[in-house]
Amino acid sequence: MPGLNAFGTELLRGDGAATEVFTAIANVTNIQGPEISRETIDVTAHNSADAWMEFVGGLKDAGEISVDVNYDPSEHDTLIADFEDDDPRNYKLKFPVSPAVVWSVKAILTEFSAEAPYDDKLAASLTFKVSGKPTIGTV
Repeated sequence: MPGLNAFGTELLRGDGAATEVFTAIANVTNIQGPEISRETIDVTAHNSADAWMEFVGGLKDAGEISVDVNYDPSEHDTLIADFEDDDPRNYKLKFPVSPAVVWSVKAILTEFSAEAPYDDKLAASLTFKVSGKPTIGTV
């Protein structure tokens, strides 16, 4: 099977209301993550078979989601206010396949870095730390 076109992938931000509404973060040019990883626990003993180290699975980490945007203060400065939130916010990462695959996560905005070069566009990079287990579903 050939690769899939990523064009149209969206990161949607929940508004935190009782009946939550999700809005796509505007002008996204690149999304990376989440970077799922897992710790391992060494359970090697003196009687491990053939002197091979043995491991079992440990804690899991959903990592981070990084997003690059064409920075528009009128669209993106509301995200800076998220730095005041101590609790994770709900986000959805929606992939453009049919049916649409959605990763639902709770995340904390940990970095917002804007740049304004004299010979290029306004841009910003955002980093979200995922808290807890992502859920994967379809729309």
